[in-house]
Amino acid sequence: MVKSEARLTADALKRKREREQEIVSQMIALYCKGNHSAHRSAPLRERGGEMQQMREGAALREQDSGERRDLCPECAELEAYAHARSEHCPFMEEKTFCSNCTVHCYRPEMLERIRTVMRYAGPRMLFHHPVMAIRHMIESQRERRRIRSSR
Repeated sequence: MVKSEARLTADALKRKREREQEIVSQMIALYCKGNHSAHRSAPLRERGGEMQQMREGAALREQDSGERRDLCPECAELEAYAHARSEHCPFMEEKTFCSNCTVHCYRPEMLERIRTVMRYAGPRMLFHHPVMAIRHMIESQRERRRIRSSR
């Protein structure tokens, strides 16, 4: 790649989005398991068709990944919101993770919720998903260096 950084192919961009979404999903699952385990048996509240869409999306992810994710309604909502933000991100080609983005597209309350999840799950990822966590740390360091050198 040249210094001006070539555009990502559609396939590479899709893989990048999927990888970012998987990291966020794993972190939310860790957070939910550690903080909301009592809510697992509670029935999901209905909010129009939104909760149904989230359930269907979660079921598809369970089928794709082969693992079952039991998220409380609040964490399922946060996961769906984070995935939607990632899917519609216009800066995906230039950034590594949302934390490195100059524009924060999250609503303030969702931004606070995702930060809480990240603070809790970040250190625990090293024990639960070490390869994913180390890859994330390396990519974050590279991005910070790139940003510093471009100033």
